[in-house]
Amino acid sequence: MGRPCVFLDRDGVINEKPPEHEYILSWEEFRLLPNISDWIRIFNAVDYLVIVLTNQRGVARGTLPVERLEEIHRNMIALLAAQGARIDDVLYCPHEEDSCNCRKPKPGLVEVARAKWDIDLARSLLIGDSSADEQLARATGIRFLLAENGHLVRR
Repeated sequence: MGRPCVFLDRDGVINEKPPEHEYILSWEEFRLLPNISDWIRIFNAVDYLVIVLTNQRGVARGTLPVERLEEIHRNMIALLAAQGARIDDVLYCPHEEDSCNCRKPKPGLVEVARAKWDIDLARSLLIGDSSADEQLARATGIRFLLAENGHLVRR
């Protein structure tokens, strides 16, 4: 039997979401939301994998070089680790809409994570802030929790 995992969306769950149709383009623009390191530490303590899933269309549009995106992710992992919160992996879709199977709500990123980490999707959870996150959870049989402004919202 595989391991349980909490999948976290990035923008709007881990860090402040940029305005509509804009992107986090540098580490200087990245701001952690309150409580996220606490959430991650709880999942670490109960032996859940913690994997970030994020759409990053700015790469396809040429506004965000892959090297800078990966630098942002390395810094995010290091900042959270300094607060005792372990991220096991970050998977991102760098593509434009309708050009791949990995752009949420399509299941490609979850499928990659499941194969790489031997994840039991039935015992896993996705925390997101959008309908695409909720659709992904539904399509893959993962429980879903909605996050808004650093807080979990009842549905």
